[in-house]
Amino acid sequence: MTGSPLINAVGGDGCDQCDTTSGGDEHGAALWIARGAPTLVSVNIVLFVVLLLVGLPLGAAGVLGLRGTLPRNRFLGVRSKASLRDDETFALANRVAGVPNLVAAAIAVLAGIAALLAPETALVVGLVGLVGAIGIGAAGGVLGHRAAEAVPEPEPAAGCGGCACAGGGCSVLTRA
Repeated sequence: MTGSPLINAVGGDGCDQCDTTSGGDEHGAALWIARGAPTLVSVNIVLFVVLLLVGLPLGAAGVLGLRGTLPRNRFLGVRSKASLRDDETFALANRVAGVPNLVAAAIAVLAGIAALLAPETALVVGLVGLVGAIGIGAAGGVLGHRAAEAVPEPEPAAGCGGCACAGGGCSVLTRA
């Protein structure tokens, strides 16, 4: 380890006060960093990837929701009891949630890029961007759910309620 400037700067390879080569406690953190601990660059890359993995699905749900082409599925979109009632209600809920999802996606992607480009403030910018994106995305989901609840439920079919009596056979059994 004689060639490491970090260890030499903190007293490694000849420190008079401790033996850093055999695991001295005073300079343990410096040795840990010199031996391949996570650096700011690797943390920034991970933060960028996490924010991108949050932003891309939000963006896809936002674009498809605004266009009305998001099919009912188990992964993307507003998924509440009210919105899953039928295809039209699902499309309306996701159309309402589309703009907040796009804003959340933009915040996540921009925070990821900022975290990658500015290592000094990456952790703060990344965490604020992540919390902001999740919060705005959740708010869009609430708006979509409320829009789906506002749609009146379809009325049941008149006449025979599906008892397979060929439309009128049950009328004999009802009271006048």
